[in-house]
Amino acid sequence: MEIVKSGSTIQSLQIGMSIIDLLASQRNPLRFSDIQESTEITKSNLYKYLNTLTQLELLYRDKTTGMYSLGSKLIQYGMAAIGNEDVTSRITPYLQEISHHTSCTVLFSVWTYDGPITAKIWNSNQNLNIGAQLGTRLPPSSSSGKVFTVFQDSSITADWIDKDNNVSVAFLRGTKEYQAIQKYKIAFAKEPLVPSVSSMSIPIFNYNAELLGAITAVGFTESIPDHYEDPLSQYLRKSFLEISNIFGYSEE
Repeated sequence: MEIVKSGSTIQSLQIGMSIIDLLASQRNPLRFSDIQESTEITKSNLYKYLNTLTQLELLYRDKTTGMYSLGSKLIQYGMAAIGNEDVTSRITPYLQEISHHTSCTVLFSVWTYDGPITAKIWNSNQNLNIGAQLGTRLPPSSSSGKVFTVFQDSSITADWIDKDNNVSVAFLRGTKEYQAIQKYKIAFAKEPLVPSVSSMSIPIFNYNAELLGAITAVGFTESIPDHYEDPLSQYLRKSFLEISNIFGYSEE
């Protein structure tokens, strides 16, 4: 790839971006040799570039195959840059409505290769520290994390769950909590990120009943219910169906 030399630019940054551009143009992960052949960067320098980009999470290296693909940090940057992405833009009015109805901060999270991240936040209370900002990775113990644990393919979530040392051992397939989330389509978490701040989450499905993301209402613990019979929980469960319907989902 041609790198334009200029006294007003940083050549090493240009080279790093050329590697990212190469991976972005490919539909499949690439081997080291593929990247080296396409970029013509010397092997010793390419190792340094790939190691740096991987540490920065701009690239992801599969430990099993050794192949490289785009990293989660780029997804976070992308979600921050294009907040009007189709799913997010269609969901945003509902985030506002839920926030107004519940007096909670409401966020929408989506899946990346190593866990869910916040893609949109609607703040009803600027003084409430919810412990998550745009692009924050959410742990399995959060209500959003529980939604992804239950409704995302377990082969995809396994590594993410294993990496979390704080995930409750009791939260496994077959438990009452797991079965309740699966049945009622709502999850609860008491103070998963910040003391005195709790949350409840609902999944959003598409026409194939595949998980598009999770909507989470976050507020002070005393204002967040912990069971599905609560009127606020019932409201969110109704919102789950209404919002999923716009993406073609219907309950049989």
